Amino acid sequence: MNLIILFNSFYSFYLAQTKQNSIIKLFCLQSVKEEMLKAGMSYSEEIANETCECYYEEFRQTASHQDAQTKCKLETIESLNHNRKI
Repeated sequence: MNLIILFNSFYSFYLAQTKQNSIIKLFCLQSVKEEMLKAGMSYSEEIANETCECYYEEFRQTASHQDAQTKCKLETIESLNHNRKI
């Protein structure tokens, strides 16, 4: 019986984390798309997904929206600049 309760608790936590990730990712993807279009860039789903994965992981570690956003934005810009040089 205790095992079932433990499993249900774990499953509920996992489901909540998954929903949170999905909601954050949706907002992030929209934000990245708007920023790319404002900058006159072609929207890239690959770049947006990489940026948002970075944001989510950084946000989980720091709990700071601003820090996560700044770090991942800089990483994306550096990556794009590096790819242009190749």
